[in-house]
Amino acid sequence: MVSVIGLSIANPSFRNPANLLNIIQQASMVGIVACGMQLMIISGGFDLSVGAIAAAAGCLAATVSLSAGVPAGIVAALVLGLLIGIANGCLIAKVGMNPFVSTFGTQAIILGTMYALTEARPIAPLPREWRELGFFHVGGLTFPSMVFIVVVVVLALVLHFTSYGQHVRAVGSNKVGTSRAGVNVDRVLIATYAIGGFTAAIAGLLLTSVAGIGSPQAGTTWALLSIAAVVIGGTPLTGGVGGISSAVIGIFALTILNNAMTLYSISAFWQPAFMGTGVLLAVGYEALRRGRKY
Repeated sequence: MVSVIGLSIANPSFRNPANLLNIIQQASMVGIVACGMQLMIISGGFDLSVGAIAAAAGCLAATVSLSAGVPAGIVAALVLGLLIGIANGCLIAKVGMNPFVSTFGTQAIILGTMYALTEARPIAPLPREWRELGFFHVGGLTFPSMVFIVVVVVLALVLHFTSYGQHVRAVGSNKVGTSRAGVNVDRVLIATYAIGGFTAAIAGLLLTSVAGIGSPQAGTTWALLSIAAVVIGGTPLTGGVGGISSAVIGIFALTILNNAMTLYSISAFWQPAFMGTGVLLAVGYEALRRGRKY
């Protein structure tokens, strides 16, 4: 909040309504992924395959829409994301694999398969309905931004007002104790990774609608960015605590930093270094404040 006020005072271009709406647009897709990642981190894990899921969902939607129409493409992509999420959840909950190993392996399988099937080439041109969807807006608020808001509200309500939300926190705090209390830990974990895969697929669809192509290279940094956003928002990687607001705060912090660097014409070569420094400072401060190690 302090940085927003400071930038608003220092740079009139930042507080321009068009720029503020642009920030929401820029944050929307990775923000949706971060919301799903938030649930997985609260449960004590994470998913490195979300970027690959998003790219695969976008490519599948583009391919199917060329032969069966856009609605069929959207449904196919969402089902794909859900199934991959369920597969990740089963590997972690049923097989007992480490989330890093299992989701890294899933990512490699998805990317390898996708590159082989597409020859690493984008799928285009797409039906005009995709572009109409991507650039649909109401009062300056774009369709991806509206979907982001809906995802935030829905997952926040689920996390705070359902037994599932309570169980996610309990599993992240103590799996053994939660299981002894009668909670089906495996079911909670599988559902959590299914939601993570589903939100990644949503983000992939939105990127396809805005870009107008199905790109195998899409979402390459989304996994790390979404994890960083969750941690910057104040959620420890140890799990058990946190809310959707943490993901929202974190992704907007990253987006505002990126927007500010663009406004001040900082070289694109230097921007990753400044971004990394900002992440380390934010996470370091939060670690000191909480007295926890990340």
